[in-house]
Amino acid sequence: MNIEVTSRPRGRLDAYFGVTELGSTYRREIMAGTVTFLAMSYVLAVNPAVLGDHGPLGAKGIPTQAVFTATALAAVFGTLVMGLWARYPVALAPGMGLNAFFAYTVVLDMGIPWQQALSGTLLSGVIFFVLAVTKIREKIIDAIPLQMKLAVGAGIGFFVAFIGLKNAGLVVSSESTFVHLGHFTKGTTLLALFGLLVTVIFLVLGWHGAVLYGIVATALVGIVSGLVELPHSVVAMPHGLDRTFGEAIVNLPHAFTGQMAIVVLTMLFVDFFDASGTLIGIANQAGLLGPDGKLPRAAQALAADSIGTTAGAIIGTSTTTAYVESTAGVSAGGRTGLTALSTAGWFLVALFFFPLFSVVADAPSVTAPALIVVGVLMSRALGQIDWQRLEYAVPAFITIVMMPLTYSIANGIAMGLLFYPIVMIARRRIREVHPIMWVLMLVFLAYFIFLAD
Repeated sequence: MNIEVTSRPRGRLDAYFGVTELGSTYRREIMAGTVTFLAMSYVLAVNPAVLGDHGPLGAKGIPTQAVFTATALAAVFGTLVMGLWARYPVALAPGMGLNAFFAYTVVLDMGIPWQQALSGTLLSGVIFFVLAVTKIREKIIDAIPLQMKLAVGAGIGFFVAFIGLKNAGLVVSSESTFVHLGHFTKGTTLLALFGLLVTVIFLVLGWHGAVLYGIVATALVGIVSGLVELPHSVVAMPHGLDRTFGEAIVNLPHAFTGQMAIVVLTMLFVDFFDASGTLIGIANQAGLLGPDGKLPRAAQALAADSIGTTAGAIIGTSTTTAYVESTAGVSAGGRTGLTALSTAGWFLVALFFFPLFSVVADAPSVTAPALIVVGVLMSRALGQIDWQRLEYAVPAFITIVMMPLTYSIANGIAMGLLFYPIVMIARRRIREVHPIMWVLMLVFLAYFIFLAD
């Protein structure tokens, strides 16, 4: 009798997630989730370093403790939704690149307060949800050329790497040449260079937690050398959300401006296509794509991503998205939503270790190597662009190069989407330009006119 009672829940759980059907086991799913967490947990240190008031943003930044708590909670919530509803072995967290856009373009460059920027993130999440649960998503995905999608991903990689090089002191400003090679005799620069070398070695060796292990190794060397402070404690109760929770809702009336429209559109564009590409790539690796090459439960998966963004904005962090590091868990055997549930559990535990992560977040030379490596990984999309065809190469190149050189992801996307229809007209391929592309061209033209004013 007892055996029957205990077996029924396991049977229902197995049937819902399809553990046996997909050739997996509960133990393998839990271990895969742990591997995914190790591969992406660096976000708990890097995101507060990018968005927090202890980093480059200074007083304009979000309180660092609040960013850490919001980052962990957004990862927990978004990943739980992905695992329970979409049933994919995919973890979510505030995205690299999008947090850089939030911090360096929206807050620093445009001068928009972080509270209002969170409102923009919230709006992009809500719009994303509407697109995800309707057939509009298919029309938009088909409207944007693959080459431009690849260029956006690669360009963000260059931008993130540039920020990492700057934070490391490997690239410094110069009055005569704008940028210049940094001073290698400086202790923090040497520490960042050490971290970069170690992280690259771990990555080349195929370690799933390469970025995290690189951060840990760099932090330990920094502590021993006196360049990084020791944490005052190891464990602490989560707090800080009283300064961020609900700010996105309170400031929502201020988000309906021409300037914020560009911000919301850029967040939506990047998150939508980044999430779509990541989900398809991970599903393909896990053997979960349908016979027609389409993503099963695509609406639920994309909706989970949008729900994560919406919840994260309300809590107090930038856009939450699917993490490509989930491939580490898939490589370890993860095939179902139980992998995501396991990852969410680890992020929940990490909530109580802010003192450890704060030491890293307050040391740019420790997190800089992670940004550089993430930039390298994102830039791999360059190899898929058709450089032999100028109608693709020109707008793709402009998109990529304008992001780091103008210190703005939005500028890169806008310039690329302005050039694409023009070169297609010159190539007499105007019929291949989707009507949505003409709308985006006009929107971004208005954006540059707005900037000029």
